[in-house]
Amino acid sequence: MGWRWASKRKIEGNPDARNVRTSFVERQNITMRMCIRRFTRLTNAFSKKLENHALSVALHYMHYDFCRIHKTLRVTPAMAAGDHRSGLGHE
Repeated sequence: MGWRWASKRKIEGNPDARNVRTSFVERQNITMRMCIRRFTRLTNAFSKKLENHALSVALHYMHYDFCRIHKTLRVTPAMAAGDHRSGLGHE
């Protein structure tokens, strides 16, 4: 795998200042740090390879978005966005 697919590119836009919040990013960061033990120091799950670390993050977000039912939504985020095929046990 590796990081051959990553590329630097400038993303520009005209965001609505009323909708710009750092709290969304900070909430996502704390959720990731609390759910993925690889982000805490001195644990058995420490990633020695960057590829393993990246795959762990991908697995976390796959579970978070498609499998985990969120308390406030009462469904997965994917289902709330209109993808009713997502989640475990759905066909």
